[in-house]
Amino acid sequence: MIEQWFPNVDWGKMWEATLQTLYMTSISVVITFILGLLLGLLLFLTSKGQLWENKAVYGITAVIVNVFRSIPFIILIVLLIPFTKAIIGTIIGENAALPALIIGAAPFYARMVEIALREIDKGVIEAARAMGASTSTIIRKVLIPESLPALVSGLTVTAIALVSYTAMAGVIGAGGLGNLAFLDGFQRSRNDVTLMATIVILIIVFIIQFIGDTFTRKLDKR
Repeated sequence: MIEQWFPNVDWGKMWEATLQTLYMTSISVVITFILGLLLGLLLFLTSKGQLWENKAVYGITAVIVNVFRSIPFIILIVLLIPFTKAIIGTIIGENAALPALIIGAAPFYARMVEIALREIDKGVIEAARAMGASTSTIIRKVLIPESLPALVSGLTVTAIALVSYTAMAGVIGAGGLGNLAFLDGFQRSRNDVTLMATIVILIIVFIIQFIGDTFTRKLDKR
């Protein structure tokens, strides 16, 4: 029955493209989480009234984050071609998409981290400082635990955005479902291939959202 609805779909290629999309998404999510968390903490801690208040550092970091967060992803990929070729050795394939995915998503997540940290009750932070806790202790014992539900929720949104980024990256040869939908679907007028690739992407998004929502609910003690 499914072959009748999707006669042009090569299921081997579809599975391979799905694995490529999952690979790009998973690697970029992990690295984006680390970099975004560090950038978000830096933005929060160097902002006015916080532990490392530093107007210059905050201003420079904020500008960098805002610039890379504002560049449309498809343009960012093109701008990063020389950088990608220098560190990866090629601009084709799923690994070649990773620099653009990470640089595009990390600033986005950093702002979500900063927002999550700003929602923490200032009294909790002040209490920890009054008890003589070091900055590293406050980060580990107060900031991250108190903001964890929001951090996971933000990471879920970022991961879903990364899935769409991988589809765009596929158009210029990064592999994955976007590449399959464009080359085997759109360019060959095989609408069933494009439709199936879209369905698989939607399934991936729904699974990410479900997992993210489940963890967020479990972590939220309110």
